[in-house]
Amino acid sequence: MIDDNALRQLRQWSEGDSRYILGIVGLPGAGKSTLTDWLKKQFAETLVVIPMDGFHLANNQLKRLGRLQRKGAPDTFDVSGYHALLHRVKQAYQQETVYAPSFHREIEESIAGEIAIPAETRLIITEGNYLLLEENGWAATPSFLDHTWFIHVDETQRLQQLKRRHMEYGRSDHEAEQWIVTTDQPNAERIQATAERADKQIFINNNDN
Repeated sequence: MIDDNALRQLRQWSEGDSRYILGIVGLPGAGKSTLTDWLKKQFAETLVVIPMDGFHLANNQLKRLGRLQRKGAPDTFDVSGYHALLHRVKQAYQQETVYAPSFHREIEESIAGEIAIPAETRLIITEGNYLLLEENGWAATPSFLDHTWFIHVDETQRLQQLKRRHMEYGRSDHEAEQWIVTTDQPNAERIQATAERADKQIFINNNDN
């Protein structure tokens, strides 16, 4: 799914003497979650993934703010809460287990404390769209990370994956296409502009097992 050099680098970080936090960025539908799920299988208990999506504001808060129809945009997350967790995770190595929230697409809400980061875990991956963004409070994110990767996938494949994901979670064909046009693609353009800030560009094939 990724090249051998990238895998070797991950292995080195997972076997190091300190905790290493890698940020993985990509466009909506690029396969960030697919990649991290695959990596969790490769590294078993030595790696924990923290999804940025766990810091979505709750739907009732987005409704109150008038942002529910733009859910997923940069200003629909608890950015400060995300930064606070990354800082705590970095400092907690070999001291305490830290718990992080996860995001469930089937209910479109986050669940607090669902991801355990054991004290001895060396390699932490956090993945999301906006880790390299310089607006809406995101500019400080790289300061909490040791390294960043921007992942790339064939554009046709990305859009197909994105539409399929929306439909799997209840949107009709038309609704999925409309959401992609009105929300996902404007976000994708903004995210693509941040790619040059990543430490490494990674090209993946989501058809690999």
